[in-house]
Amino acid sequence: MKVVVGLGNPGGQYAATRHNFGFAVVDALAQSNSGRSQHRFDAELIEGNDAGEKVLLVKPMTYMNLSGRSVRQVLDFFKLTPGDLLVVCDDVNLPLGQLRARPRGSAGGHNGLKDIERHLGTQDYARLRLGVGGPDRQGQLVDHVLSRVKPGERPAVEEMIARAAQAAGVWMRRGIEACMNLFNAAGDKGDAGGAEKKTPK
Repeated sequence: MKVVVGLGNPGGQYAATRHNFGFAVVDALAQSNSGRSQHRFDAELIEGNDAGEKVLLVKPMTYMNLSGRSVRQVLDFFKLTPGDLLVVCDDVNLPLGQLRARPRGSAGGHNGLKDIERHLGTQDYARLRLGVGGPDRQGQLVDHVLSRVKPGERPAVEEMIARAAQAAGVWMRRGIEACMNLFNAAGDKGDAGGAEKKTPK
């Protein structure tokens, strides 16, 4: 079984915000999986099938900063390892619309990734970052990631979400290296186990 976790915050006030792009990717994947939605492990889950292999789509309902608790429960219950996991999240260090897949790495200041790392005890799990761009003014980071997408940005965001769902599918079927080669920006396709830019959020 493969596990795709999309990070975000529950509640209508957070829907369509930049911080919830991970949820949006899981929703896009769910459209091609006919599994029944259920609530377990502090998360919304959909069990599906991709190319004959079971896949579990997960949206933690714990709020971003506590995402690791849900991820840990899922892996423990299904007897899986971090190698079976792909985490999808927003990234302010990437331009809007750009994707970056990595097999491992630091949390880069992302509180959801920090909590997952804390619960798993490792940085060795795949992640797919979705560019949300940076704030217009320094010190406005929290407001930026919790802001809704502007009308003029919607086409780029919709395209990115669709591409991210495709990238997750490639990861499930062919692994993280193929995902990186196909979806990372030019010049950003090599293994990156090292540190990433840190921007608190």
